Amino acid sequence: MSKENKRKICSIIVDRANYGRIWPVLKEIKKSPNLELQVVCSGTMLLDRFGCPEKKVREDGFEIDGHIYTELEGSVPVSMAKSVGFGIIEFASELQRLKPDMLLAIGDRYEMLAATIAAAYMNIPIAHIQGGEISGSIDECARHAITKFSQFHFPSTKRSGEYIVKMGENPANVFVTGCPMGDYILKLDSELPKNIFTASSGTGIGADISADEEFLLVILHPVTTEFGLETGETDILIEALHEIKKPTVWLWPNIDAGADHISKSIRIYREKYKPNWLHLKKNIEPVLFQKVLKRCACAIGNSSSFVRDTTFSGTPVVLIGNRQSGREHGENAVSVPFDKRMIIESVDKQLKHGRYPQSLLYGDGKASERIVKALSEVDLFVQKKLHYAVG
Repeated sequence: MSKENKRKICSIIVDRANYGRIWPVLKEIKKSPNLELQVVCSGTMLLDRFGCPEKKVREDGFEIDGHIYTELEGSVPVSMAKSVGFGIIEFASELQRLKPDMLLAIGDRYEMLAATIAAAYMNIPIAHIQGGEISGSIDECARHAITKFSQFHFPSTKRSGEYIVKMGENPANVFVTGCPMGDYILKLDSELPKNIFTASSGTGIGADISADEEFLLVILHPVTTEFGLETGETDILIEALHEIKKPTVWLWPNIDAGADHISKSIRIYREKYKPNWLHLKKNIEPVLFQKVLKRCACAIGNSSSFVRDTTFSGTPVVLIGNRQSGREHGENAVSVPFDKRMIIESVDKQLKHGRYPQSLLYGDGKASERIVKALSEVDLFVQKKLHYAVG
């Protein structure tokens, strides 16, 4: 098929986790004789303090067709709200230039919400990956809003697909494909570079930790609907880890409101105690991150990666707080509030248990194939209607 006749799919990538979950789909689109891929990087993909993850997109062989800077500094609710508004303006301009046949959205980020609003008002059909899920924070609302703007849906689980249909979407346009993450996690080994957790790696600071020893992996993101609690909650987690004193790799939080409070608490603790068990990293590229997640003895925090991705590897997880409240997870994950003693006891229990059996809750490793097949074959339309009568 000539390039002129190919269906143009514009993929928006807004953060490191976002890219890690969609790159298997991008690879399949590139191989498709019926589709032409457009890639637009935005959000923290372009920021130096997150390691400029956009560079990894290029290294993976994808041409980047557009860059959109949307993030306003402040790390407070008003800066997030203004970033959405600014993003709508910028995405509209870029979509007008690229003229895609379809926008490919994934997840629940506020930057992605801005892109889908722009596309919807420009009569560009939208395909949404990972809709229908339940969680905490403002992400819950953003995810469902993206679903209602989207014409085509690729949920990761059966329950998510059922929820999308209950939201009034046509079952014929809901394809339960599984999560694209599993397409490569299931095939990955857990071999790590010897220096990945040392200062010489270039992206980390603090104690040098051997990749061959047993270590914990920590990620703590802010919960935007609980803004103002971050400092106290981070301090509770730090106190728990201070007692545990096992080699720990802590990955920097995302850019959401409250992230600066988390970062500040970590810095204060590091400067005061100079712990010989703590290594801090601002970013780990997607495939390497999944190897780290596979290898670690226990993952601790509130990242969605700890819920979704670990089901494929059986890594023990201690979920803390409300950020992932209600999200489907495997038996490998236990949930606790921000309570020092409960965190310590749960980590100890998970370390003693060890790795859990692999679960296919989030897919069987063939999600990307199913998504790209549907993107090639569906009949595009713009006007949406509730699929059932109300009242």
